[in-house]
Amino acid sequence: MAQSRREDTSDALRALPSVDRLVGSESLGALADSVGTDTVTHAARQAIDAARSAILAGTADVAPSLESLAEQVAASIDDLLGPRPRRVINAAGVIIHTNLGRAPLSRAAIEAMGNVARGYSDLEYDLGAGERGSRHAHPERLLQFLTGAEAAIVVNNNASAVLLALAAIAGGREVIVSRGEAVEIGGRFRIPDVLRQSGAMLVEVGTTNRTYAADYAEAITENTGALLRVHRSNFLVVGFTNTPDAAEIAEIAHSRGVPLLNDLGSGCMLDTAQFGLVPEPTVRDTLEREGSDIALFSGDKLLGGPQAGIALGRKDLIDKMKGHPLARAVRIDKLDLAALTATLQAYARGAALEEVPVWRMISADVATLDERALRWQEGIGGDGLRVVEAETAVGGGSLPGGTLPTRALAIEQSRANADALAARLRVSGSHPAIVGRIEDDRLLLDPRTVLPEEDDELMAAVRAALQG
Repeated sequence: MAQSRREDTSDALRALPSVDRLVGSESLGALADSVGTDTVTHAARQAIDAARSAILAGTADVAPSLESLAEQVAASIDDLLGPRPRRVINAAGVIIHTNLGRAPLSRAAIEAMGNVARGYSDLEYDLGAGERGSRHAHPERLLQFLTGAEAAIVVNNNASAVLLALAAIAGGREVIVSRGEAVEIGGRFRIPDVLRQSGAMLVEVGTTNRTYAADYAEAITENTGALLRVHRSNFLVVGFTNTPDAAEIAEIAHSRGVPLLNDLGSGCMLDTAQFGLVPEPTVRDTLEREGSDIALFSGDKLLGGPQAGIALGRKDLIDKMKGHPLARAVRIDKLDLAALTATLQAYARGAALEEVPVWRMISADVATLDERALRWQEGIGGDGLRVVEAETAVGGGSLPGGTLPTRALAIEQSRANADALAARLRVSGSHPAIVGRIEDDRLLLDPRTVLPEEDDELMAAVRAALQG
């Protein structure tokens, strides 16, 4: 039997085509003309190597046909050369979906990126003076206007902003943090690790669930470089808890001549309570009412712009950040800078609710969402479709636990297996990928997180997936 197995393996290996034969096959000839012979040869070699490994491992008894290998080569090249990251329609009901790129950009932000990308720009050039300028100047005036801050700096993300602030303001000194805020968020980003990398030394106060203002006061020494507050962006602590008001901590910090740094995570410019969400202090409140010296937050969460880290507050502290060597290593690029500036301009015009997609989604009324879900139901057609009550999560480390009522289109198991349908919608090559969520063995598609201009594409993709 072992001899027979060896013979079968040898026969299967001999049946594999050569790389030249596969590349020269009729079905791959046109592909080689369009993408280049080297690219096709590379993919062909990989396909044959994979087939050989499967035969030797005993997971394949025969060699795949020439046509099958050619299809694998074509699929591999499409994956290699196709648009990446791939466009996705987010019907999952999570507004700021970290895995799907967080906040979608406004049209103005996209146009601003295109304008800068097409040619040169005054990124670091003062057109009026005809000499070198600063990239910080572009968003700084807007941030000062919107938040009342004395100064601002923008870097490539909020993790960088926190790292830069700690290094520039408290490097080599102690930084006091509540034990309940020495947290880890996505991608294993841990506050204690960031502190170590910045050169600052962590001093934890309080306990996981209860910290008092007096804990901060008692921990301050001559070697204290800053007090740090950290937003619990992706979890809640409930029950027997205590967290001092930010204004209490600020009063202690200022009475002892120590700056208070406040990592807000998202950084909110608008009142969230008006939409039925938990009240979130705005950036202006953080600086003016609560008394933080520096506020730090992301550009691509509740602000609704591109990936960026924003630090603003006292000018002397921001100047230290601007002058620190790390500032160049973490600086924002010109495309994100253009998109961020355009996003901030929407706030400055009072048009964020109408123009910034994140806030359009948050402020959408349930009646409108119900109409869209019913339109989806009619446009897709057939049995097994129902419009149901559901909840949309804000997500993205913003307003932990915060949800909004919505209406979703539910595709029942009687129409299609939920897992199989969800997979077909994710990998469809003829339409944008569609990501929904499964609840109670049904696939739910939430219109709150789908841009209205994507409705027709979504309906077409679902119809195709249900037929396939």
